[in-house]
Amino acid sequence: MLTKRIVPCLDIKNGRTVKGVNFVDLRDAGDPVELADAYSKAGADELVFLDISATEERRKTLANLVLRVAEKVNIPFTVGGGISSIEDVDILLQNGADKVSVNSSAVKNPQLINDLAGKFGSQCITVAIDAKQIDGKWIVHLVGGKVPTELDLFDWAKEVEKRGAGEILFTSMDNDGTKDGFANQALARLSTELNIPIIASGGAGNMQHFIDTFKKGKADAALAASVFHFKEIEIKDLKEELRSNEIPVRL
Repeated sequence: MLTKRIVPCLDIKNGRTVKGVNFVDLRDAGDPVELADAYSKAGADELVFLDISATEERRKTLANLVLRVAEKVNIPFTVGGGISSIEDVDILLQNGADKVSVNSSAVKNPQLINDLAGKFGSQCITVAIDAKQIDGKWIVHLVGGKVPTELDLFDWAKEVEKRGAGEILFTSMDNDGTKDGFANQALARLSTELNIPIIASGGAGNMQHFIDTFKKGKADAALAASVFHFKEIEIKDLKEELRSNEIPVRL
């Protein structure tokens, strides 16, 4: 059985790690390279860095930051934010990133997923999907959750898989930062209807939430930020709790 992954997420703005609630009210959470090093040593399975202002400000993710992280950590990490071309991905992978995450650019140009998967391999390509419930339907949003689309979460996820994405990072905007638990019903449906790994994001507040998203949400990985950044949950303790609940993890 494949082990479940614990993935700290570092949202980057102006070179610093930040964290908000429902995608707003950001507060500083520290230096991203120092945090990455600490998480690597603490037993995190992977890391995700999202330059949350890159798409909005039409900036490219800082390749320099990727290089500094790659020099420090020995676990895989994914970088996202403002990626819209093969050239963008090439620079990030050359600087040491293991995977890239695309979101808004993939919705605007779905062929980008095919192109990136064809050039670099599906294992390098994560498609991030931010969605919230509107009138009972999960609707995909862009630009850090600011712009609603007409896309249905499940339809878009299936298209993403067909186009060659290696995994999906699904963030529930309704749950993000609330610490009330992950959107397990939507996660379970994604995991059932798709054949690629699903990373759960948005809503982690305690260890039970991680147990629930692996058991009820059928997630392959669970991503969280503030509970790790502000030491509310230690990764080692979390993994021991997961294992005691018969969830396979790497200790």
